[in-house]
Amino acid sequence: MMDSAHIQPFDTGLPATCGFRIAGKVTRTDMSAMAERVLEAFDRHDKIDMLLVFDRYDGSETGASLSTDAIKAQTASLWNVRAYVTAGAPEGAGEMVETMGRLIPVDAKSFPTEREAMAYLASLHPLS
Repeated sequence: MMDSAHIQPFDTGLPATCGFRIAGKVTRTDMSAMAERVLEAFDRHDKIDMLLVFDRYDGSETGASLSTDAIKAQTASLWNVRAYVTAGAPEGAGEMVETMGRLIPVDAKSFPTEREAMAYLASLHPLS
């Protein structure tokens, strides 16, 4: 079970797809918990898709993504994440996600709603 106050995993109903709902101000503890969950998924699957759904997101504390597990997950994501999809990302963040998708070997997309993001992920060839 993931222990995080501001990031909650959810079942997307899609194979090898990690879904997370993000609300409030994300802390280093939250990011570490999410990273641990993602690293576990990397152990089970060659490739995964990720869906981050932002709901009442209030930013993140300074250094939130600088834990050992978070850095490991970010690095491993370059090889293990096929699609990195966001829904309801704060202004500017969605554009940043798609820009990063052009620079690194990850299919990065941002959608205004969770429904649109899920439809996109469902349209991809299923992962195992």
